Amino acid sequence: MEIGISMFGDLAYNQSTKSFQPAQQRLQEMLEEIKLADEVGLDVFGIGEHHRPDFSVSSPEIILAAAAGITKNIKLTSSVTVLSSTDPVRVFQSFSTVDLLSNGRAEITVGRGSFIESFPLFGYNLNDYNGLFSEKLELLLAINQNEVVNWKGKYRAPLVNQQVLPRPVANGLDIWVAVGGTPESVVRAARLGLPLVVAIIGGMPKQFQPLFQLYKEEYLRAGHDINKMQLATHSHGLIGDHAEHASDTYFPNYAQQMNRIGKDRGWAPYTKGQFEGGRTKDGALFVGDAAQVTDKILYHQELFGLTRFLLHVDVGAPSHKDLMKTIELLGTRVRPEVKKALGGWNDVESEM
Repeated sequence: MEIGISMFGDLAYNQSTKSFQPAQQRLQEMLEEIKLADEVGLDVFGIGEHHRPDFSVSSPEIILAAAAGITKNIKLTSSVTVLSSTDPVRVFQSFSTVDLLSNGRAEITVGRGSFIESFPLFGYNLNDYNGLFSEKLELLLAINQNEVVNWKGKYRAPLVNQQVLPRPVANGLDIWVAVGGTPESVVRAARLGLPLVVAIIGGMPKQFQPLFQLYKEEYLRAGHDINKMQLATHSHGLIGDHAEHASDTYFPNYAQQMNRIGKDRGWAPYTKGQFEGGRTKDGALFVGDAAQVTDKILYHQELFGLTRFLLHVDVGAPSHKDLMKTIELLGTRVRPEVKKALGGWNDVESEM
């Protein structure tokens, strides 16, 4: 089972000046954090795409290219690439370039995105939300499988005998599909035989079990090899030396971000009770000390049969110091204990 981190490049908000942290500062901090993640042995780093003033990253592939030069082993993926509002040819070229720079460590995680800013920004119609993603995923997979592409769709000009370069180190890139809980998206990923990552960022994780079971059933029904099945979750969290200190330190940042997003979506104010409920075994938050986070990862592995877990660590922009501590503990304390507990167990097959 792989253990990694993901980020969105959240920018800290200064209440007194009513301004966000400079993006340049956050990007420099992020590179230090990625470098440490590699040094402490984490398996994966993912970075998301947003087009809002509270996030610093609009082009994940640029961050990953910079990370390629300062890391040696860690896999580098988007988390996610909003495929609906970008061009699959350009996506493939960018990530293939990252793959070459990193000697074969690049992946792509595609999704429809939880925000809509990219659609008007790049000239797409929100009414085409589902159709755009389906068609562009089809094209991306065709490019990944074939150097010379012949393709025709509804939303993009056709490709006739077009060579798409550069090509990655191996025969194609690993392309994951990220979902937030829509059964149709889960079924599509399963039938295509694509690895699945489910964002579990609220509610009770156990409620997601039917989605994982649906994926496994559809994956096998489509004739794919069970030994190649890859399943992941992505959940918010922060780790400290002392559980309560980590909780008390993180809550103001987390609540501020939830309320900022919630204001646009009509959510009620986020409470400390919600936060503490999320920290329990049956909640979705991974906030506590190393032992608590280890136990919760193993619980989720038992629930879902995971091959990868991503701790999303920068919601609300915790301090660089707290992020570095989280990464250190995840790599030096949590990951070894998870690996030890799982041993040589075949995670996926045991859940079938």
